[in-house]
Amino acid sequence: MEWAGGAHFLFLRNESGMVDTLKLGTRLAPVIAGLGLRCEGVEWIPSGGGGVLRVYIEVDGREVGVDDCEAASRALSVLLDAEDPIPGHYTLEVSSPGLERPLFTATQFARFAGSDVKVTLKLPVAGRRRLRGRILAVDGERISVEAEGMTHAFLGTDVERAQLVPDWAALGYAPQPKPGGPRAKGKLENRTGGASGSRRDEMDTTGRGDAPGGASQ
Repeated sequence: MEWAGGAHFLFLRNESGMVDTLKLGTRLAPVIAGLGLRCEGVEWIPSGGGGVLRVYIEVDGREVGVDDCEAASRALSVLLDAEDPIPGHYTLEVSSPGLERPLFTATQFARFAGSDVKVTLKLPVAGRRRLRGRILAVDGERISVEAEGMTHAFLGTDVERAQLVPDWAALGYAPQPKPGGPRAKGKLENRTGGASGSRRDEMDTTGRGDAPGGASQ
């Protein structure tokens, strides 16, 4: 096992080969809780080279730091080495949610009621699979989002992927026009050391039984 840049036991794959992130997140959460942190959710991003297992962590009362991500990466690597839930080569990535925070549960939608959000549903609801709008309300598992002047309701279990849409201008990140010149163009650069305001630590996992090398940031 090698450590790359500092940053749901069982084969948790379904018939399509995708990792069951809900079960894996449930399995990883106690390890993260033991560090005084909280597991917000797990993503599996497949690729030809193996894929990325991304774990989002949070902590109450302060921001997640690089040390938190590194500690969680090391603790999770021990469990993943021992139980080997994902066969083959993959990269473990531990990160804070960042400004473009992903939402994994109806409870998380409720926490950010009134915020703008992008949602991709597993199947179309009222002819729509992708929505961008404002979180209106959450009642149990039922989520209501206002998009393009209409209210769309769906269940938390219907969501394939969702994330907050920050108001970049209000946060002071929007490009400002130069005096007497055209508006500045270009891609927003990360200003806090992680993707879109997140803190991140990564580990390259090649198999079981290898000892970790030195961590870098």
